[in-house]
Amino acid sequence: MRMRDKPRQARQIRSRHLRLLVLSLTTLIAISLLSRLPAWSLLELRSFDYLSTVDDPRPPPGGPVIVAIDEPSLADINAQWPWPRSLHAQLVTQLRAAGARVIGLDIILAEPSNPDNDAAITRAVGSDVVLAGDETLIETPQASQLIRATPLPQLTEAGAVTGIASVELSGDGTFRRIPGYEDGFAAMLAKVAGVAPETLPADRLIQSFGPARSYPTVSYYQALDPKNLLPPDYFQDRVVLVGLSLQNAPAIDKGGVDAFATPYTVHTGRLVSGVEIQATIYDNIRSGLSIAEARLPTVAACILISVLLAAATVWRSTGWLTIVTSAAALLAFAAVSAAGMRLAHIFVSPLGPTVAYISVVFGQAAFDFAEERRNKRQITRAFAQYISPDLVKRLSSDPSQLKLGGERRTLSVLFSDVRGFTTIAETLKDDPEQLTGLINRLLTPLSDVVMDHGGTIDKYMGDCIMAFWNAPLDDPEHALHAVKASLAMQSAISTLNRELEREATQRGGRPHVLKMGVGINTGECIVGNMGSTRRFDYSCLGDSVNLASRLEGASKNYGVALLLGEETARLVAGTYTVVELDRIIVKGRSVPSPVYTVVHDADAEALAAHRAYLEAKYTGTLAPSDPAFDRLAANIPGLTGYYAIMRDALAGSGEE
Repeated sequence: MRMRDKPRQARQIRSRHLRLLVLSLTTLIAISLLSRLPAWSLLELRSFDYLSTVDDPRPPPGGPVIVAIDEPSLADINAQWPWPRSLHAQLVTQLRAAGARVIGLDIILAEPSNPDNDAAITRAVGSDVVLAGDETLIETPQASQLIRATPLPQLTEAGAVTGIASVELSGDGTFRRIPGYEDGFAAMLAKVAGVAPETLPADRLIQSFGPARSYPTVSYYQALDPKNLLPPDYFQDRVVLVGLSLQNAPAIDKGGVDAFATPYTVHTGRLVSGVEIQATIYDNIRSGLSIAEARLPTVAACILISVLLAAATVWRSTGWLTIVTSAAALLAFAAVSAAGMRLAHIFVSPLGPTVAYISVVFGQAAFDFAEERRNKRQITRAFAQYISPDLVKRLSSDPSQLKLGGERRTLSVLFSDVRGFTTIAETLKDDPEQLTGLINRLLTPLSDVVMDHGGTIDKYMGDCIMAFWNAPLDDPEHALHAVKASLAMQSAISTLNRELEREATQRGGRPHVLKMGVGINTGECIVGNMGSTRRFDYSCLGDSVNLASRLEGASKNYGVALLLGEETARLVAGTYTVVELDRIIVKGRSVPSPVYTVVHDADAEALAAHRAYLEAKYTGTLAPSDPAFDRLAANIPGLTGYYAIMRDALAGSGEE
């Protein structure tokens, strides 16, 4: 049964949810403050640029036609700019004759020129002609002065309509809004054409229709002779705009004459001519395609919904699925914003919801990452005392391999104990520092051996070490590693004894000779975090553990340093020479358990003789005087003590 610290888990969940709530509120406050910055507004407008042009909309049908004062016209007419106004008069006459509905001259005619030319243009204009005016605000430290340049009075007296062609640019120099002039150039075009709405959509966002030269465009010189140079009825019932429009749109870094950046500039890097911008404004007014910005309550509601969605996304946890969900949510914000512009002509900037969502999700992910790092450090600190650094690294990189609570696993369990250490402790009872130092010098190399062989140290019991293999990480060769560790522990004890002997010789005393017994058993156990809800240890328990402890205690009764259980012996028999020593009944078991040890100096003949010896021992036909004892002791030197103990035990039982 697994142990679960439910109160602790509940506290962690409450703490996480409280942190998420604080993060969400902090995000709302931070975005409220950031939205007051001019840079924030420009970022929102830049998002408008992308979303309003992502589907590459084109001019509505039946829109204006542009007569461009462009490079071919400058070359064909071969006259110094500004051209004579009589030429413009000729153009107006030709356009009217070609059926133009309204003619807009995006050319400032505010100053008198040659009287004959002025008279010619005055005779040509009428109520179907809109002439451009300009309005400029000049600010000085002393005052602000608004200067309006309008066409010559005789032109307006002749019936021409004045329209202010000035445009307002955003803080980044991009044209995005319908000018707030009631007598704007495009507004006057719409009024004269009879398509103006009752209320002009001033200061609304413009819907752009493609990059430069997206409108039907002909050169000025072609419009002077439309019958010969243009298709029939090309200008019939159309609104015609005349203005400067270079055939190759200037690059944004080079600037241009009467050319401006528009939302499409983010894609093309090119400016759009002023006359095309007037055409765009006209189509926005005519077709009702301008876009209103959402009011503050709507924006705040969208940001709040985004925060709630983000909190729901990370309510339980964060992981790779969080990234997928977040990507889908951010795409959804952009899609909803774009749909709002297309279907309802309302722009709700996705910037606020996007920043809010990212702040909550990735803020919580950062907290979770820090918490995970802290948990990894705790795992490292906790297990570094018990298992090898390699295993600690594996656990910290993949904590899922560590299953908290209890689970049933097959383990190889090792118990080691220093024989006669009680006597040594009694000798050193008046020198606790030396006794403590001796214990540390003993347990340190033995612990290193266990961890170097992939074992987990369960606990220290005085001079005794309990360790196991195959938990918390899988170890397919756990029995072999446990046996290798036990043999390495014997070597470590021998090294320590040599050091103690050398030190005792230097100070003229007698050395403390350390001898160790080890018991190893392999079998099914329960392993996990065991203890109370306030304190627990990673440990194992079960009958197999008890047998390993009994084997360690019984090893001295057989004169060997290592005693193995039956399953352990079977698993390591392919690597080491294991021999059976006896069959014993341990406490809690009714069936005799065979015990084994590892020998290094026995040939096949000696091993066969040992098996014969065991057969005689088990059948009761072995006598103390049997010469097999002497032969076996000579052929298997590692079991000399064992044979002597068995002979003495047999002789003692015979005397009884």
